[in-house]
This record gives sequence, structure tokens and C-alpha cells, in this order.
Amino acid sequence: MTAPQIEFPSSKPIVLSMGDPAGIGPEIIVKAFRERPSLMQHVVVAGDVATVRHAMQLGGHAQEGMRSPMLAELNGLRDFSCLPPGCMAVVQACTLKQPVALGRISAEAGQAAAACIHFAAQAALSGQARAVVTAPIHKEALAAAGVEFPGHTELLQALSAEHLGVSVSALPVRMMLSCPGLSTVLVSIHLSLRLALEAVTQAQVLQTVRITQAHFRLCGLEQPRIAVAGLNPHAGEGGLFGREEIDAIAPAVAQARAEGIDCSGPHAPDTVFMRARQGAFDVVVAMYHDQGLIPVKLLGLEHGVNTTLGLPFVRTSPDHGTAFDIAGTGQASAASLLAALDAALHATAKA
Repeated sequence: MTAPQIEFPSSKPIVLSMGDPAGIGPEIIVKAFRERPSLMQHVVVAGDVATVRHAMQLGGHAQEGMRSPMLAELNGLRDFSCLPPGCMAVVQACTLKQPVALGRISAEAGQAAAACIHFAAQAALSGQARAVVTAPIHKEALAAAGVEFPGHTELLQALSAEHLGVSVSALPVRMMLSCPGLSTVLVSIHLSLRLALEAVTQAQVLQTVRITQAHFRLCGLEQPRIAVAGLNPHAGEGGLFGREEIDAIAPAVAQARAEGIDCSGPHAPDTVFMRARQGAFDVVVAMYHDQGLIPVKLLGLEHGVNTTLGLPFVRTSPDHGTAFDIAGTGQASAASLLAALDAALHATAKA
């Protein structure tokens, strides 16, 4: 899959991938630019020009006082900064013979979404982009297109490892989900629950804590307060409800503390997220996908941000899916996408 080549200006943009064209990605991108016109100075959309243009004509018209952006295709344009004011820059990063049917899983949509991710990743890996923000994709559509990775995180990890000339295992990454008041990092990501339980090892937990600390240090917090959740009810209750805390989690916490990391646990998983929200911790390390994501999505789905830790570039994403049921109706909110763009802008402010 070959992405089109384009030279970005010295003021490197954030590249925003379109997501699944059958979902709400294109329309929330348009909404984001309408609600925050200043984004046009910082963001290039990697997508399908016809799909984005169609999204501009769908429901959710600009509110009173908001001007719809003009669409400018970067077709060999070398200087992004020379675009006229009020233009939303779009790179034709995929091939679609015609816009796909909204709200439907298709291989065509999955292939287009994957091509946009490839373009965005290569732009960041080659130093042409300062960060990547990804609109939602549909995992079944990716699978239908023959993409072997279940989601953004694994695909970006593989592309980065290939670029760096290392194995995927040599570039460990983690998913962090954040909303106002709570951030949580996952030991495992897209695994069945049975396999996720097997992934709770001392090495995996310790690696997650190290990656978490490294990320927060890059963001300017030298000693983040990291709480590590237990796996079992009441954090195992001294082995009465399981030994994972004793055999894997507590030893990982002890090793992290020996390395000078401000780490504590294992904490009872039914209260640790509440305590973090109350200010006791900066971030919670959760043992598996739903343990960490349910509290974040309950507290702030509309403003949630997904950040991939461990990549050689900044990558954020809205904390929601493709919402096929409302695609094209204009009901979708751009709040989470705006939060993801803000997070990427903040993390790369000196880029």
C-alpha cells in the first residue's frame, strides 16, 4: 500500500486520518474545523477528497456565526502555509471509486481507512508531520479488507517497528485512555478476556509502568503518581480470591519502586479509579481492556482521548467508535476529536 508523497512545510502539521468513510469520522472532522477554525493552520486531513466534500454537505450544518471551511486538496502543493485563509487541507491518501454507503461494513471502506493510517504514519515517521490524530475505524471493515491488525494501536506499532528496523516485540506500546479527571493505561489491549488474564505477568506489568512513566516525563511531569490496579476482587484479598497480585503485580510494583518510579499497588480495582479522580494518583495502570476503559468512558466519553504510548511519534484519537447508526445524520459530536487534537497540539507544542 503506497501513500502519495508530499512535502510538508517547516512548520510541521498534525496529520488527521479520515477513519472509516462509512462512519462518523469525515463529518466530525468537518465539524471540528467549523467549531475551531484555527485548526486549519495546524492540521492536514489524510482522507478521500470526495468523501470529505460529501461530509460537508450532510447534516449538522454550521451553527449561526460559524463559517464552513473551504476544502483545499493538497495535490503536490509543497507549502502548506501558503494555503488561503479558511481552507481545510485534505490529501488524497486512499483510493475510492465512489463514496461508500454510510453505516455499512465493507472491505472498500476498511481498505480506505487503512491507507489513510499508512499515509499519516509514514508522514510522522519520516519527520514530515509533528503528530498523528486518527478518526474512528471499524475493526470488521479492516478485517474484511485483509488487514491483519485488529486496530490502530497494533497497526501503528507494526509500521513503526518496520520503519525502525526492529521486531514488533522490541517496540512495546500501550494504550492510554483519558478524560477530564482520569487517565488509565492498559497492560493488554485487544485480547479475549481469557488471554488478557494470561498477560498479567510481572514482566508485562513492569513494562507498562515503565512506559507510562516515560510518557508522562515527556509531557513534563517528572514523577507521575502511578497507581497499579489489582486483577481480582479486593486485589485478591491476600490470595483468597487469586494469586495474581502476589505472584505478578506486587513484585512488579516493588521492582518499579526500586527503580525510583512513584508507583503503588496493587490497589482494589473497584475503588482505585475513584481515588485517582479525587486526585490521589495521576494515572492508573489497569490489568485489561474493559477494566480500564469502562470508568473512563463512563466519566467522559464525549471528551475522551486515546493516546498510544511507546511509539516514536505522538498519536491520539477520539475515545469512541464509528457510530454507524448515526453516520450522516449530523448528530455526532466533535468534542472527543477536538480533545484528541488539543492533546496532540499540547504534546508537540515545541515541535
